[in-house]
Amino acid sequence: MPRTTFNELLDAGVHFGHLKRKWNPSMAPYIFMERNGIHIIDLYKTMAKIDEAAAAMKQIAKSGKKILFVATKKQAKELVAEKVKRINMPYMTERWPGGMLTNFATIRKAVRKMASIDKLMSSPSYDNLSKKERLTLTRERAKLEKNLGSISDLNRLPAALFIVDILKEHIALAEARKLNIPTFAIVDTNSDPRLVDFPIPANDDASKSISLIVDIMLNSIEEGMVERKLDRDKKAAEDDLEEGGDDDFDARMDGAEFDEDGIKIIRKDIGDPKLTKLKGTEEKESDTSKSPRKRITKPAGRSKR
Repeated sequence: MPRTTFNELLDAGVHFGHLKRKWNPSMAPYIFMERNGIHIIDLYKTMAKIDEAAAAMKQIAKSGKKILFVATKKQAKELVAEKVKRINMPYMTERWPGGMLTNFATIRKAVRKMASIDKLMSSPSYDNLSKKERLTLTRERAKLEKNLGSISDLNRLPAALFIVDILKEHIALAEARKLNIPTFAIVDTNSDPRLVDFPIPANDDASKSISLIVDIMLNSIEEGMVERKLDRDKKAAEDDLEEGGDDDFDARMDGAEFDEDGIKIIRKDIGDPKLTKLKGTEEKESDTSKSPRKRITKPAGRSKR
């Protein structure tokens, strides 16, 4: 079942492209027609690409990995930040810091510095600082929070990137391609879809178009996270059941024997009759040999001479 409909894409203005003179020839397979000097995107192909990208994102989320959302455009930054917060995924809506992926260790140092400033501000020694030093720390903390606060929980490189405009975010795309990180992106008629692993041909300038596609991607990520949780709960229940079965088996082995239906088995010793008779004879002889011998004496007063 498709994740969206033709009418939803049409109402959101996903089909509007750029001017004909600004087009990229690589987008020709995704262009339906040209009207009034503007290229119109084929929404049926957009639907197919949305389903393909959503399925891939669902699998990444199901594996427990992070997907970094990149949208620094004015019409996209606020809505992307607001929507991505609810699923606890990292996002970058301010200026893309150069080397964010290729020099990730340095970025992590800046994030740790922000944490150390927070620790200092909560300690008693913060009150002993001068007014100027406290003001400097506050400003530095605010600057770090603005640029890197959204990726403070990103302890390792993301498993994938979702980019709204690959022309504006060309540095992020280049770093991801250099590190072989899968990329998802909204590509307009002025972009090259061959640079992206999962391109979604759509209007990347209208806020309604961006909001609709981002919502679909976030819903697929949530589905993957829910399935991951269900699989973990199911596995934990199976492990508990196996442990309980082993304990029951040990208890039954220590006590009486039971068959497959749980019925108790009573065993009787039935031996050979000859061996049983011989065994009884041996026991009787042993009892006789152990009996005390009687002393025989002559009666007194009867002697013959």
